[in-house]
Amino acid sequence: MSVEILDGATIVNFLQDEEAFSVSVLNRFSHLDTDNDGLLSYAEMLKELQSLRVLETHFGIDVEPDPDELARVYESLFVQFDHNLNGTIDLDEFKKETKQMMLAMADGLGFLPVQMVLEEDSILKKAVERESNKVAA
Repeated sequence: MSVEILDGATIVNFLQDEEAFSVSVLNRFSHLDTDNDGLLSYAEMLKELQSLRVLETHFGIDVEPDPDELARVYESLFVQFDHNLNGTIDLDEFKKETKQMMLAMADGLGFLPVQMVLEEDSILKKAVERESNKVAA
């Protein structure tokens, strides 16, 4: 993990770079597709969903979530990706929903820079690296 500074424009610019975004999404999808069948099952996607901080904390102190509520949240998030509701997520569904979620993050961040802790292999980290490389060039 690393602490990075980004704003909404960092994300939007990354999404507009179709090649960079597509490569990052394909790499993430391939990492999650452990059985290499070209589809993500709920079990394969669950590990990714569990890495997200989807429930509120109180002033930075984690509160033990209700397991049933957490399961419903994960199922709901999975359905958000599974556009055709066939129980699996293909690359196109994964890419479309990832883009929608990132646009929502960009909208929420706005134009003021914020510091965020990012996982090294996350798509957001790739967006920051792309921006840093462009500034350095």
